Amino acid sequence: MEDAPRQRRWTRELRYHAMGIVATVVIFELVLHLFDIPYLRADDWGSMQYRYDAEIGWTPAPKSQSKSAMPREITVSHNSLGTRDAEFERNGKPTILFMGDSLTWGYNVEARERFSDLIREMAPTHNVLNAGVSGFGTDQAYLFLKRLWPAVEPSVVVLMFCVENDHTDNSRNLRYFNYKPYLATAANGARQFRGQPVPPPRKSYFQKNWFTQNLVLVRLAISGYVELAYPRVTVPDATEPLIAMMRDEVQRNGAKFLVGLERQDPQLESFLKQQGIPYVLLDGAEFYDSSHHWSTEGHKLVAARLASLLSADGIVVSRRSDDPRSVGAAKP
Repeated sequence: MEDAPRQRRWTRELRYHAMGIVATVVIFELVLHLFDIPYLRADDWGSMQYRYDAEIGWTPAPKSQSKSAMPREITVSHNSLGTRDAEFERNGKPTILFMGDSLTWGYNVEARERFSDLIREMAPTHNVLNAGVSGFGTDQAYLFLKRLWPAVEPSVVVLMFCVENDHTDNSRNLRYFNYKPYLATAANGARQFRGQPVPPPRKSYFQKNWFTQNLVLVRLAISGYVELAYPRVTVPDATEPLIAMMRDEVQRNGAKFLVGLERQDPQLESFLKQQGIPYVLLDGAEFYDSSHHWSTEGHKLVAARLASLLSADGIVVSRRSDDPRSVGAAKP
């Protein structure tokens, strides 16, 4: 007879423990919702029409279009090549191709306001194609350039280098919570890309079902699994070898290679001069207060500086910058 009261007591204690665990989980879930930690948000780059890319990490979806708030609402439209520009056509004109990250892509500005569209007006004898992709490091820009080359066959390639973050991007396998390839040095000293195929982005798991979309604790558990399965990697900054590789690739295909530097970078400038790579400094261009990206006025200055660089390298444009400090002293 003593077993019955004991079982009821155990059942009651188990019920209390279960209620305590449930209450703790609910409170923890509510606290996480309250703090709204960006790492655990169920958002992605959907409004920018980017997609997972096993070779490069992410690329714009071809022929995609949407509106995106950055915070300014802009139109995002990608052509069949997956670049934010008008449809590219081979028409016999030489092509100037711009590679880079969100500064090049045109964060918070309409496509027509970007430096590349302004350059297009200055150089009517050339096609101009903007192949910038938000978040790209130089490693991804190099791989994207190789992919685009057969369709574009540019005569001039301009790498737009963001001193603010590209050095860091070129030494890691993660950017904006998304995995990416990276250039590493093998034991024999050879350079090779690693991290391919690129793991799917952690936040892609957040879109699987109702639980992952709505429960932060589930997303926390998923994040723990992904971090363990695909550890973060840091390697020595590969910026200089990547730029040399891009230069070699461009020149091997009979084209010219130039660089635009977002601001001064003495060490990188010294490397460009030693390598004979023409470059231009873009410091002084106006930024939006809300982000470290060029405003519409900033893009105008950038276009003028790039016009100076292109003119100095024998590419005719309709006007040049009046700033004598703009063009680097690199000599081939």
